[in-house]
Amino acid sequence: MDRNRLFWASRRGMLELDLVLLPFLENVYDTLDETDQRRYQQLLECEDQDLFSWFLRREDPDDPELQRIVQVIRDNTGLQQ
Repeated sequence: MDRNRLFWASRRGMLELDLVLLPFLENVYDTLDETDQRRYQQLLECEDQDLFSWFLRREDPDDPELQRIVQVIRDNTGLQQ
């Protein structure tokens, strides 16, 4: 997925998610290996309510691939517990 499409897919319309995803895309995404970049792209297909719950640690994704990228985002955006 090209950078412009990633940017627009990362803009969610929910300020709380934009404050997590856009800085992550800008500052961390390019440092990820190809597998984690693919996981991030997969994550962008998820519902906003799920993303919000995962980032706030209300629950974790069932899919281990999504669990991995959610944890990477938590670790790199100040969302640690």
